Amino acid sequence: MGRIHQLPMSVVNRIAAGEVVERPASVVKELLENALDAAPTRIDVALEQGGIGLVRVVDDGGGIEAGDLPLAVTAHATSKLRVAEDLERIGTLGFRGEALASIGEVSRLVIRSRTPDGTGATITVDGGKVGEVMPDGCAVGTTIEVHQLFGNVPARRAFLRAAQTEWSHASEAFVRTALAHPGVAFSLSHSSSSADKGRRVHDLPATQAWRTRIADLFGPALGDRLIEVEADDGEVSVHGFVGRPEDDMASTRLQHLFVGGRPFRDRSILHAVQEAYRGLLLSGRQPIVFLSFDLPPDAVDVNVHPAKMEVRFREPSRLYRLVLASLRSRFLAGNVTTRLEPPRIEAPPIQARLPEFAAFAPRATPWESAVPRPADSAAVPVPAPAWERDELRQEVVADERAVQMHDRYIVVESADGIEVIDQHALHERLLYEKFKASVEAGGLEVQPLLVPERLDLDPAALELVEEHAGTLQRAGMRVEPFGGSTVIVTSKPALAGDAPASELVREVLDRLAATSAAGGGAGMLVDEVLHGLACRAAIKAGNRLSQAEVDALVRDRRIVRESHHCPHGRPTSLTLSRQDLDRQFRRT
Repeated sequence: MGRIHQLPMSVVNRIAAGEVVERPASVVKELLENALDAAPTRIDVALEQGGIGLVRVVDDGGGIEAGDLPLAVTAHATSKLRVAEDLERIGTLGFRGEALASIGEVSRLVIRSRTPDGTGATITVDGGKVGEVMPDGCAVGTTIEVHQLFGNVPARRAFLRAAQTEWSHASEAFVRTALAHPGVAFSLSHSSSSADKGRRVHDLPATQAWRTRIADLFGPALGDRLIEVEADDGEVSVHGFVGRPEDDMASTRLQHLFVGGRPFRDRSILHAVQEAYRGLLLSGRQPIVFLSFDLPPDAVDVNVHPAKMEVRFREPSRLYRLVLASLRSRFLAGNVTTRLEPPRIEAPPIQARLPEFAAFAPRATPWESAVPRPADSAAVPVPAPAWERDELRQEVVADERAVQMHDRYIVVESADGIEVIDQHALHERLLYEKFKASVEAGGLEVQPLLVPERLDLDPAALELVEEHAGTLQRAGMRVEPFGGSTVIVTSKPALAGDAPASELVREVLDRLAATSAAGGGAGMLVDEVLHGLACRAAIKAGNRLSQAEVDALVRDRRIVRESHHCPHGRPTSLTLSRQDLDRQFRRT
């Protein structure tokens, strides 16, 4: 017998499962694509333990005939391709014919289906073993249940993250698909176990307006502020919505691209978006993008990635130019570039915007500094960190002269030359260090809000508020449910100055979403919260500062570690020595 042999089908399916089924989110995506290909009017998704315990997808589409059920769970069996040439004009979401077979190999898969003019039937696949087709009195459409994903593959199951992390990925897969198909009604429910009734996270009615679907998923506040963009060069067209520059994000969570109803990733197109926003966003900030492309089926190849998340375009440069031109022309037509410049704001008193470094007094209860102290209890001061002490302040050069330029830069003259400081980047570093020192000393000083601020959140953000309530409280923000998708913010860090509490919470939740999805630990989560607070609370380009504030920024940069860059790694200043200046003016 030779050394080469054909693999058993169970091994083939398990290998395919390694490519197609990475986690519960992969199952959600594959099942939703199959459901959409059945032309339904409604799809309901239910998850248990983030999809690890159960993924259930129910649609009211055309269904599967009883005789086809065994083929449906067989590898490379599909109703969507006939000949090789069909691969060049794929018009469906699923087409490989391996998803159900792969899923059935690593779980217990149950399919119940009925066509409009047929009788209902069910089939079960348990760890790759296909059962018999049995009659079932189900409704028209298809119900697919995936129980105990990777239950028969312990090595793969061990690589799954916590249920909350898997839920985050699975809900994102749901959101991407629901975004791409506003004409179909969707719902998403989640429970912690089979005994838990769970709760409805999304209930999205069908709509012909894409803006409405975006607003249903991410809140009307976002939906109302989006800028519509559209362009057509005859064969290729793009339509969608982008965010205003001032509504930038810390992560790419709200960047979604679609072609033919299929979500995809493409670095070239996102680079075109970044180019369109060049000069409108700070370094490291991300725009909000929802773009859908329409082009002939033979102009795009969707068969280049096992999970179908990447596509290849026949003329990628054409799409690049179209996106760049459509966004830039829309920005100019809507005068968006001038709106980016904030109004010239006279700064409030320096104590409110640039509080001095101070020694931190111990609190009776960590994170509860808003609780009034008894009148007879005197705070016992503790020594400030060495890098904050007065003796270090004396190192500040006395003859430094500073002036604000263009309401965004500070130019400092020194004995060695000049230094140009980015006021936002430097203030962000100062605030971050203050927040961090406060936490390390026992807790941030909290400012209770006389009038709590209401905040409407999307379901994913609500989940983050519930999961990370303790982390938010450690950062001085108390967020409480107010009914439905609304929360109220009752406190914020005192060091945040006049920054609106609702903006602070939104920034922090955006960062928590990205860090939680990456599986960051508690320490990383707290640090991301502090980064978000500092970024949102810092003075912005366009804020006019008093001379006292300018002097305070220049002074405090000398007593903060790593003041040469902001928490994101962006430089805070540019130094030109006298020799550099002489060289530029040809004095040497």
